[in-house]
Amino acid sequence: MTTAPKRPDDLAVLGIEPLSARSVILSALLGTHPPTLPGRSLVALAELFGIRPGTARTSLSRMVSNGELTTSDGHYSLAGRLLDRQREQDGGQTAPAVDWNGDWIVAVAASDRRSMAERRAFRESMVGSRLAELRPDIWMRPANTPGPPRLADILITSGPLTCDSVDDLVARLWPLTELESTAQRLHAALTQQRLALDRGEIELLPQSFIVAAAVVRFLRIEPQLPSVLAPLTWTATALRSAYDEFNRSFQQQLRDFFAATR
Repeated sequence: MTTAPKRPDDLAVLGIEPLSARSVILSALLGTHPPTLPGRSLVALAELFGIRPGTARTSLSRMVSNGELTTSDGHYSLAGRLLDRQREQDGGQTAPAVDWNGDWIVAVAASDRRSMAERRAFRESMVGSRLAELRPDIWMRPANTPGPPRLADILITSGPLTCDSVDDLVARLWPLTELESTAQRLHAALTQQRLALDRGEIELLPQSFIVAAAVVRFLRIEPQLPSVLAPLTWTATALRSAYDEFNRSFQQQLRDFFAATR
């Protein structure tokens, strides 16, 4: 039995739009270590999604011009902020190794006079480090994961926190019900797609790619709460484990595909 192609409404349920040439290229490079691939392989991958080779090449050129990629000898590599994004993405696939001692991390923007670029960089840094916004310019999270990188005019501290209800604070910082619902849908999709992946049919590679991209994006922002603060049912933990197993087979299929295009 062949798994049916994902319809637009299926993609919406997974939290992603139909993939553009740029999205396909970025997802492929973000999942590759080191993040470098031949241009012909990226163009061939885009073709599996119905993207014309000319469109894929144009996207590659624009991404180089925008500083998102570098190119050398026909190969393309991630650059700039996207290298940080890959590290954040990799971190989302690994459970925190630090036992929580009850401390919290708090980051505060010390200056109101910041450019839009500085504000954007601050927000991206906080989201990438899985902090949540309590109020404008004040972000926080339990200190069971590494804190955000130090930025200019940003105050970062960690230590015990006193509040009326830690559970209420966590619920205020993160939409736990929404996150749990998304994790359940992604876990079901990943389980279904694993059956297609095991058959090794190359025409089903785009489906695996789409599901993997949705899971990775979710795990990149999933808060990785200490077990004592997470809801009793927290599917993100099982999703991380299931994706680790899925990704080993998926990456091998991708490597086989890229090898055939060189």
